[in-house]
Amino acid sequence: MLLAPGDDVDAQAVLDWLRPFDVAGLYTGAIANAIDYVLDGARTGRYNLLSPKVHPGERASVGAKLEYEVLRSFSLPKEAPLDTRIAKVPVDIKATVGSNWAIPSEAQCQLCICTQIQLGQGRHRSWLVRAHRSWLYRGKGNKDGKRGLAVDARDRWSIPLYDWTPLPVNPLTLLTTEQADRVLAKHPGQEHRFAMMFRYLEGHVIPRSAIATVGAGKLDPLRRARNIRKHLAQDGLTLLCGKWRDQQDLAAAHKITLGPEDWVALRLEEGRAHDG
Repeated sequence: MLLAPGDDVDAQAVLDWLRPFDVAGLYTGAIANAIDYVLDGARTGRYNLLSPKVHPGERASVGAKLEYEVLRSFSLPKEAPLDTRIAKVPVDIKATVGSNWAIPSEAQCQLCICTQIQLGQGRHRSWLVRAHRSWLYRGKGNKDGKRGLAVDARDRWSIPLYDWTPLPVNPLTLLTTEQADRVLAKHPGQEHRFAMMFRYLEGHVIPRSAIATVGAGKLDPLRRARNIRKHLAQDGLTLLCGKWRDQQDLAAAHKITLGPEDWVALRLEEGRAHDG
């Protein structure tokens, strides 16, 4: 009989296995990748999962995609009877963009990593919990036999893996409605719209996915972005690309961290950057 989560030997084995990892950091990256996958910005031009252009079913599908992103991030196998095995223990990986999880019949009484994603507040948190049937909402569940986890059971019997952790902010969501309409319009051409974007978002890190979104459906948006350096220079802006170490260093001198596929437009008093 389990009197507390600490009595669950399998749960403790999973926790021991996870301990060396930056679980919050890996989940942050995995969730961001899952959201980008669902938005498919390079094809659709969408950048906000809460937009009316995104069907509720698509938002719900973030959890399904997240499972595979988590497996890849932690180098875990896809292995029956649940989603994976951690320390030889079967574990189901669940996520919700709402307030509860749909625990399938095969995962009931099994260990689950349950992640809650609050899109409106841009944050997420995860627990490890054994989904005992007595801790699930009463009734037969939906037609697939899935049942939700009772809140009091989650609070009492789950083991927090990490507390609320911020999600990366898509810089396109920082644009005003008018600015976004201009930047994402079909006309004028890409270079003109990229220049507007970097001017509007001066000092903000722009990931490759945002550039692909602005250039949705167009050929080689990254090359078009590189071509606007001289246009921005006329406004006193230097376009830096994290592909180049010296440009990473310039950004770091301004307390900005650039990843290898990130860009930023800054006002620099001096310093030159190689063409990207």
